[in-house]
Amino acid sequence: MAPTVNEWFHPRGALAGAPWETVVDDSLPGWAHTGLRIVELADNSVALPYGDVERIVVPLSGGGVRVIHGDDVTELAGRESVFDGPTDVLYVGAGTGLSLEGRGRVAIAEAPTTVRKPDVHIPAIGVPVEVRGAGRDTRQVHNFGTPDALDAASLIVCEVITPGGNWSSHPAHKHDEHIPGHESRLEEIYYFEAAPARELAATGVVPASADAFGTFVTYSSSAGDIETTAVVRTGDVALVPYGYHGPAMAAPEYDLYYLNVMAGPDPERVWLISDDPEQAWIRDTWAHQRQDPRLPYRDGR
Repeated sequence: MAPTVNEWFHPRGALAGAPWETVVDDSLPGWAHTGLRIVELADNSVALPYGDVERIVVPLSGGGVRVIHGDDVTELAGRESVFDGPTDVLYVGAGTGLSLEGRGRVAIAEAPTTVRKPDVHIPAIGVPVEVRGAGRDTRQVHNFGTPDALDAASLIVCEVITPGGNWSSHPAHKHDEHIPGHESRLEEIYYFEAAPARELAATGVVPASADAFGTFVTYSSSAGDIETTAVVRTGDVALVPYGYHGPAMAAPEYDLYYLNVMAGPDPERVWLISDDPEQAWIRDTWAHQRQDPRLPYRDGR
């Protein structure tokens, strides 16, 4: 049976559950290992109870956020927008509840686990920033929640900025089989934002009515049938339970951002992928191209 086109794609607001703009959790059919919450704070507070779930608090935009977690309080400075470089983040281990206060747009990545890890505040200056790929495949990755940067139980989280006209999650790849040393099983959430490309926004020619967007694609693998061919805008979510995913494409006039949240059933917390065999050659071309000089984006510059 052919997959239903875009059944794993959710436009902004489709997964709302007050006070959250978006809630991804195991109440969704076929979803088990990862979660995501998006909230817009306006001098109010929201709370999440303690339980067998680990979390990473990621300020997306706006003012500072105060996080009360267990007996501790952490002030997150945040950033003006997701296109202004990395933010400081807070990892809150399983068994600890939290509440958020302040102003701004905030994401909370989640994964169920019974393993307890200590809470960790990672300042923005401590976030590993990687410029990956080359040519039109150049993108910027913030690896604050990857295994080399954070000692979590199962969560693997990062951010990707794709400048106008570039592609990311490319070549298409998958992580839906347990092949030790080669591929790991990981559910993946893509949370998107889009904005006028930085070099155009600086000129003042972009109208306030501009409809910033990108596109995102998934397709089937031996692990399952999936087909996503979606125009993505700020607040949209694409889920990848299995299958090849990519590319994510930024229209030439708009920059594209996504937050990736991954976790899976394998015993080892590791991010191992297999490229689509017909597209794997693309990586070899990067050695012969320059990286996009627009990156990295930092502090609005």
